[in-house]
Amino acid sequence: MTRVLTLGEGLGVIRTSEALVTAPHLGVGVGGAELNVAIGLARLGTEVTWLGRVGPDGLGRRVVRELRAEGVHAIAPTDDRHTGLLLKERDALGRTLVTYHRTASAGSRLEPADLDGVDWSQFGLLHITGITPALSDSAAATVTEAVRRAGDAGLTISFDVNHRSRLWSSEAAAPIYRELAARSDVLFAGLDEAAVLLGDLPDDPWKTVEALADLGPSTVVLKLGERGALARSGAGRARASAVRVDVVDTVGAGDAFVAGYLAELIEGRSLTECLATAVKAGAAVCRHEGDWEGAITRQELDAEVTDAVVR
Repeated sequence: MTRVLTLGEGLGVIRTSEALVTAPHLGVGVGGAELNVAIGLARLGTEVTWLGRVGPDGLGRRVVRELRAEGVHAIAPTDDRHTGLLLKERDALGRTLVTYHRTASAGSRLEPADLDGVDWSQFGLLHITGITPALSDSAAATVTEAVRRAGDAGLTISFDVNHRSRLWSSEAAAPIYRELAARSDVLFAGLDEAAVLLGDLPDDPWKTVEALADLGPSTVVLKLGERGALARSGAGRARASAVRVDVVDTVGAGDAFVAGYLAELIEGRSLTECLATAVKAGAAVCRHEGDWEGAITRQELDAEVTDAVVR
C-alpha cells in the first residue's frame, strides 16, 4: 500500500455552537487542513504520516495524541513557541465564524531541516496545501523543499490550494500557488481558489478545469460545493453530484473530500470512483461538529444502510 506524507500546522480548536460572547460551555479539539486530511486517510485505511511542529503545551500534546489515536504516525518536534489556536463559533444567522491565533506559533516555525529525518523511499505520495506557505518564510521554504525531495524520490505530489485570505492576499499567494501547481501531479481547487490562480474565470467550469491543467498538473479536481465536483486527468473526465445531507458544520469538508479522493487514488481506482468517494467523504463530515470527527471509515463507506439503527 502507498504510504502518504503530509506536513503543516496542527492547531488547537476551541468551539461552541453559539456566539462565543455568551456561550456557557466550550468544546476543545484539534484541527488544521493537513491534519484533517491525515485523519481522513487513516480512517479509510491508508497508512499516513503527518509532520509539523507543536508547542510545549497541552494543545501541542493533544494534537499528537489525537493523531496517534486515529492511527496517524506523527513526526512532531517540540518548538518553544505556543501551539496555534482556532476559535469556532456561530452567529445569529447560524453561520460558522472562524478566528485564528497562529501568528509566531510553533507550527509556523517549520523549517527545511525538519525534513532531514524523512526516509522518502518509504512514501508514495506527498500532500501539501497552500496554507503552510502562508505561515512564514521558513514554512514556505519547507514546502518547496518537500516538493523537491518528493519529486526527486518519484512520489506523486498532491496540492490542495486551500487559500486563506486572512493569512495572505491573493496577489502574494498566486505566484506561489502557480509554482506548486506546476510541480504537482494532482491539483485540488474550488472556484474562488481557481480565480486566485487564473484571474477571471470562464462561465463553463470545464474550461476552468482545462485552464488549471495548463498550469502543469496531470490531474485537476475542481470542487463546486453544492454542485458537486469535476475531475480531469489523462484517463478522461468525471463529474460527481453533491451528496445531500443535513448540515451541522461545513468546516473540514474540503479536507475530507481530498482524503476520500486520495484514498481511492492510492488504491488504483478510476477517476469516477475517486470523485464519488470524495463527495461522500466531504458530505459525511458536514453531519458532525468538528473539523474531522465525522470523517467516514472504509466500513461505513462500503456499508449498505438498511436500518436507521445499527445493532
